[in-house]
Amino acid sequence: MKKIKFFSGKEIPLEMHKVRIVQKLFLPPVEDRQKALNEAGNNLYLLKNNDIFLDMLTDSGVNAMSDNQLASMINADDAYAGSRTYFELEAKIQEILEMKFFLPAHQGRACENLIAKRFVKPGDVVPMNYHFTTTKAHIVINGGRVIELVSDDSLIPNSTDPFKGNFDLNKLRNSIKEIGAEHIPFVRVEAGTNLIGGQPISLENIEAVKNICREHGIMMLLDASLLQDNLYFMKLREEKCRDLSIKEIMLKVASNFDIIYFSARKFGFARGGGICLRTKELWDSMKETVTLYEGFLTYGGMSVREMAAITVGLDETLDMEVISQGPQFIEYMVNELDKRGIPVVKPAGGLGCHLDAMKFIPHVSGKEYPAAALCSALYIAGGIRSMERGTLSEDRNPDGSEHLASMELVRCAMPRRVFTLSQVDYAIDRITWLWENRELIGGLRFTEEPKTLRFFVGRLEPVSNWQEKLVKKFREDFQDSL
Repeated sequence: MKKIKFFSGKEIPLEMHKVRIVQKLFLPPVEDRQKALNEAGNNLYLLKNNDIFLDMLTDSGVNAMSDNQLASMINADDAYAGSRTYFELEAKIQEILEMKFFLPAHQGRACENLIAKRFVKPGDVVPMNYHFTTTKAHIVINGGRVIELVSDDSLIPNSTDPFKGNFDLNKLRNSIKEIGAEHIPFVRVEAGTNLIGGQPISLENIEAVKNICREHGIMMLLDASLLQDNLYFMKLREEKCRDLSIKEIMLKVASNFDIIYFSARKFGFARGGGICLRTKELWDSMKETVTLYEGFLTYGGMSVREMAAITVGLDETLDMEVISQGPQFIEYMVNELDKRGIPVVKPAGGLGCHLDAMKFIPHVSGKEYPAAALCSALYIAGGIRSMERGTLSEDRNPDGSEHLASMELVRCAMPRRVFTLSQVDYAIDRITWLWENRELIGGLRFTEEPKTLRFFVGRLEPVSNWQEKLVKKFREDFQDSL
């Protein structure tokens, strides 16, 4: 990886691409932002895109594609069955992961659905370093449950561990002994861990987990949706990976797993997904679920144009200059906020910059959804759509009580090659203003609450008139500025 120094001594990330297509943005006045937020039930998923200035909700399906990806979509072989484009994608999977068998699906959660239907039965337990919302939901719907086995320090936002996504190996051994290997369909590894700040797992830890699983005859499964960021951190932070190419690291990672699935909306920079399987027996056991729930075996719910773009995107994932841009922008944002004393997850991870809402607004209780409240406040302050990763993203306990999350995070996602550094500086400025006025922020409560994945479509309202006070303070400080 090239390191570029500025003569002035200033250290900022430098984009290794140029912009050829632009899309107009809109920044409504602060009063209009409050109105739009209320109409959306304080659920930023329900906002209209024209009401948003910087969309930092997710990096899923919103990354900028390269010129070569767009060109490949024009040349795709449009066929329901037997498309040349599918076989090109299959060949790329075999090349970079050395997994011979591949099943396409329309996105990552479709892969989770097929895997859970095939392998999870009532009473099963799935150990993982940390859960993702839809992953957990699919396992629970099929009668299983999830246990999370990261170390206790991994849940401390400002701890310095470079690999907070690592399994606590003693917890894993003890869990297998307590549960019994026969009740564990697979151990799921997430690289990196989405809900605790996009934190990576090390290659050394993956290999240790594999050895434990092999000892007990348990299958290993990798969610590779955020793998490109994880590869970047392995190369930078892990001694055994520093002299390896990204492709060599990827092959070493892949060699530990029986099944690898991914959302190409992240891993591949296009809209789709897939399940990679090491043996024909596994492929045979799952192929009928693809034709039943997704589509034929050579498209799986994707358009051939998306498959063509994924093939190129996976190849570009091997380029350090391509995969470094997101983590470098995130690191810049984390460092700038940290300099101002604003609580963020450290060290900087992948996916986005994460604010620690528990420390940002400690006066808001967990039952009033502090991360969700801070997301609402950030939208009012700057037209910035972020994502709540805390109690609101959990489902209630069976008795109806809240399952309070271990961490209350606001994720400011960093879609790849989308934002300029001045836009990131704008987000930093508005977060800084919120920090200075944090005592004005209050909590939220549900007005419409779905039973499953409530954070997607539920509606909330502020518990007081704190949003009106925030708008008034904005006008006092920024006057006629948007």
